[in-house]
Amino acid sequence: MARITATDLILNPDGSVYHLSLQPEHVGDIIIAVGDPARVAQVSKFFDDVESEVNQREFITHTGRLSGKRITVISTGIGPDNVEIVLTELDALVNLDLKTRQPNTQHKKLKIVRIGTSGALQRDIPVGAHLITDYAIGLDNLLAFYDLRMSDFETGLAQDLQRQTGLPFQPYVCRGSEALLEKVGRGMVVGNTLTCPGFYAPQGRQVRVPARFPNLLDDLNVFRNGDFRLTNFEMETAAYYALGKLMGHDVISTNAIIANRMEAKFAKNHHDVVDHLIEKVLHNLIA
Repeated sequence: MARITATDLILNPDGSVYHLSLQPEHVGDIIIAVGDPARVAQVSKFFDDVESEVNQREFITHTGRLSGKRITVISTGIGPDNVEIVLTELDALVNLDLKTRQPNTQHKKLKIVRIGTSGALQRDIPVGAHLITDYAIGLDNLLAFYDLRMSDFETGLAQDLQRQTGLPFQPYVCRGSEALLEKVGRGMVVGNTLTCPGFYAPQGRQVRVPARFPNLLDDLNVFRNGDFRLTNFEMETAAYYALGKLMGHDVISTNAIIANRMEAKFAKNHHDVVDHLIEKVLHNLIA
């Protein structure tokens, strides 16, 4: 592979990666990714110790230990574009020699677990539930710029969803880590998550500006491909799964269900729902 240029991977004067301001020694083998920067401390408060804290823009990183395992928790902010920045720079930290700008001789596989919030698309998934994502479907265009190879099943899902919703583009589909789903998902609902490029019209909301697809919410609720259905939606999971697959990392996404869109219900105690999910994920990871 050709040497990676200074403009392809930008480094800060101290040698840290540009957006995250991290050095390789700041990264544990297990990554907990959260959207909200304030949620980083919600996770690291459970660590036995915190060895480093780095704050840069919306990207806050704490690394410490829990029951002997070295864990990094990092905030991404909202959306697939931020996920691309975080995963690309984390991958560079563990799989490149930043001084020579050449790949390391051995690939390091990270375990990456997203802890996020989400809205349910099915009436039987209650507010307050914890859901782990098997397949993720991306309505964003990030993966149009990468060569993601989908299975026949994933391609069929993408084509069916486009046809049944009338969307003017074909989504992408990617499965998460089966090993992490089994380990982290104990005590959770297993579902299939739709990743949207926005919070309002892409998720079937209308405030003042009319949505182009006013029936989108109902179309997503009734979508079926055999036994396959969409269970929830949010704004990052598909990007995690697709980029994780391309980079060779194990990735899984967990979701605190703080709204049920079909029932028009929102959790009054959504911070508690997230806190309980954090505890469950950490317990399952170290068990």
